[in-house]
Amino acid sequence: MTRLALLSDDMWARIEPLLPPTKGPMGPPFRPHRPVVEAVLYRLRTGVAWRDLPKEFGAWQTVHRRHQSWSRDGVWDEILATLQADADVDGEVDWRVSMDSTIARVHQHGATAARSSVSPFSHTGGGTE
Repeated sequence: MTRLALLSDDMWARIEPLLPPTKGPMGPPFRPHRPVVEAVLYRLRTGVAWRDLPKEFGAWQTVHRRHQSWSRDGVWDEILATLQADADVDGEVDWRVSMDSTIARVHQHGATAARSSVSPFSHTGGGTE
């Protein structure tokens, strides 16, 4: 396990069956999914650009392409939904919601600005009220 490993073996065992097969109908098999998933998690955790992913994860282009493909195909959504459902069944999810009455006031210079009838923020049909 490298210093960049983000998933334990138990975590990976829960995610791996939810991923597409590594062998497509044609061509050679894909690179293993685990380094790609860990690279995506590393990028989300650190905020680095795709090009700045450490070399231990392999080519950043591979990680980016697979992430884009899985996003388009709904793979990430399916993984999230499955893990949430499993956690809910195990009683690990707290569904209580906290409400707050905080308001955000407009800046003093924006308070007297006229509303445009084409403004996407106008909820009253436009025009000056």
